[in-house]
Amino acid sequence: MDFSLRPATAADAEAIMVMHLQSHEETYGRQLPESFFAMRRRTLPARVERLRNTMFREHIPMLAYDGGGLVGVAGAGPARDADAPVPLELHWIYTLARVHGSGAGQLLLDAVVGEKAACLWVLEDNPRAQAFYARNGFALDGERKLMPPEWSSLPEVRMVRPEACAAPASATLAG
Repeated sequence: MDFSLRPATAADAEAIMVMHLQSHEETYGRQLPESFFAMRRRTLPARVERLRNTMFREHIPMLAYDGGGLVGVAGAGPARDADAPVPLELHWIYTLARVHGSGAGQLLLDAVVGEKAACLWVLEDNPRAQAFYARNGFALDGERKLMPPEWSSLPEVRMVRPEACAAPASATLAG
């Protein structure tokens, strides 16, 4: 599969948030009630506007496209935890289920984190994502926290890649 990557612009905010919601429904549909997704659909315009207003304050998200449109988004920046073990955090990476295992997520991770030391938070009950991160040199560090109540207080665990490591070979960019 061929993918193209490009940095997001403010004009992409709506497409990003629609794809983000679809990814959440596909990935977390078994863990969260339908009411969660209904609320996310109702608040979509406000979340689009918030992204549009904050997109350029931190690191700009990277977008992945295939022939069918936007399939993934990722962003990294300064670690948000006071006790962060490394200064860089993968803040978000989401791909649509139809491209899982295709290399799109790898391209996004490589684009926003590269070979740098980094940390991230992932749902405790997300073995697919944890396996992806482990293949990229991340390991659980023993930290755990609960998501906010609107996320059904699902537990998250922190994974860390403590030093630079060679990223695995990625799929080829289209282009």
